[in-house]
Amino acid sequence: MGNMNPQRETVEVVWLGQVDYRAAWDLQNRLAAEIADGKQAPILLLLEHPHTFTIGRRGGRDHLVWDEKKRAQAGVALVEVDRGGDITYHGPGQLVGYPLLRLAAPNWQGERLPQADFVGYIRRLEEVLIQTLAAFDIQAERRSGLTGVWVPAVGVSSQPGKIASIGVKVDAKGISRHGFALNVAPQMEYWEGIVACGLDGVRMAAIADLLMPTPPMEQVVQQAAISFGNVFGVELVWKDRLERV
Repeated sequence: MGNMNPQRETVEVVWLGQVDYRAAWDLQNRLAAEIADGKQAPILLLLEHPHTFTIGRRGGRDHLVWDEKKRAQAGVALVEVDRGGDITYHGPGQLVGYPLLRLAAPNWQGERLPQADFVGYIRRLEEVLIQTLAAFDIQAERRSGLTGVWVPAVGVSSQPGKIASIGVKVDAKGISRHGFALNVAPQMEYWEGIVACGLDGVRMAAIADLLMPTPPMEQVVQQAAISFGNVFGVELVWKDRLERV
């Protein structure tokens, strides 16, 4: 009889704490190259960033609300980056996940990952976030034609709130970069500095808006990793630290 429980792929996972955006970007590039060369296992980086606005390939500075002086006063950096999507905010109290995975077959070389595979990857990241929030009894959902995860209107608001954003890149060797950002308990006023995700009138939301007391970041980190393992069907191996940050 054949093996009814084939061994699942292993993905390392590490909590990095707060890391400068550019330093984390450099780290992703180094690790992705090592994964492509077979020198590093696929890995999920979980972290927070200092206050940062990032502009993706579909974005532009026309969605910046705060000028350079206001950004300097608020202590927020501005980085133009190679992920998909428009403009977004990262900051303390927001859980960021960067899965560095081999999405294409070994030795694959191509200009772009097939669209069906790329969209399927985005949908799985959304499912990770939906399952993570469900573990805290928060109902979250997708919205047709939009990337990310949303929660129903609450309190005085008449519209759903975007609680998580997604922006990714798949490089020429089929390795994923960038990923998701889940608002746990960030300083929400920083969202006023941009037209979030390039969507006029979008309402941003956080776990802290919905749960009191708000679960600690460590608990959300653990649950996000569990949900990631379940959705992607991988075995997680926690690493205590990563020397190359």
